[in-house]
Amino acid sequence: MRVLVLGRTGYLGRHVVAHLRGLPDTQLPEAGRSTAGAGAGLRVDLATDSPDRLAKTLAEAAPDAVINCAGATAGDAVTLAEVNTRGPAVLCAALRQAAPRARLVHLGSAAEYGPGEQGTKVTETAATRPLGPYGATKLAGTAVVTASGLDAVVLRVGNPVGPGAPPTGLPGRVAALLRETGAAEPEAGTGAVLRLGDLSAYRDFVDARDVARAAVLAALAAGPLPPVLNIGGGEAVRVRDLVHLLARRAGFGGRLEEAAGAAGATGAAGATGGSARSAAVSWQCSDITAAGEALGWRPSYSLEESLAALWADAGAEGGRTP
Repeated sequence: MRVLVLGRTGYLGRHVVAHLRGLPDTQLPEAGRSTAGAGAGLRVDLATDSPDRLAKTLAEAAPDAVINCAGATAGDAVTLAEVNTRGPAVLCAALRQAAPRARLVHLGSAAEYGPGEQGTKVTETAATRPLGPYGATKLAGTAVVTASGLDAVVLRVGNPVGPGAPPTGLPGRVAALLRETGAAEPEAGTGAVLRLGDLSAYRDFVDARDVARAAVLAALAAGPLPPVLNIGGGEAVRVRDLVHLLARRAGFGGRLEEAAGAAGATGAAGATGGSARSAAVSWQCSDITAAGEALGWRPSYSLEESLAALWADAGAEGGRTP
């Protein structure tokens, strides 16, 4: 079976490729925005390619399934729309021309739901009320895929965590700040202060390796799938608890300070960051029952295991993802 992974060099894409490489009788044609170097593969840029050009590339790749991990989580509204909305639209148009029978697995986001109701897990039929350009552009991408007429499924992914987590997300950013304070040594950083934003929100964290497994199961599943499936941990975790778990894993001997109402994190190096929507979205938790029924999928990594892998990976050659 030939499976084309788009966004293969990104955080989730790398885990998907690693999972597929462990399967027998699976071919992985290479494609990406850069074709530098010998044997670099086919050039694909969903933000700029025309449907006709992409169709030619897809005809050459001849995929039985396409897993689209390409997406933007940061940037201005134009950048987000180009990648998260235009990209899926171009991909669907090109697939209809070149490989109309191929299974399309598109990675969406739980941000498409917007604010959740405290204590409630959202199902795939819940109302979608995204806040800000990111969630809105991801939702538009989902609408394009589900209306494409293709054999397609959108996986609405919760908050990914685990090895290789980038500093654009809170777990990866906190791991980087802990590393900067010298927390790798048990006796180091006893006087250090890690200043963080408001950590009172609840999020549904899911290991990136579990996301990859769900994507592969969806790509290889026989028969039609529901148009949208939630992929998450299935539990709401207070962000504060995640940070404290990671600090303990790092052996951090300093002090964590939290500024109520302020998103982001600041460490000794002055690094800052955070999600502007965090204060408005105090609760997110997905009902993952449908994914279990359709794919036989359940999360296999606990949050503690995910954070242990994140911390170990953060110290290995600058946090390179395997």
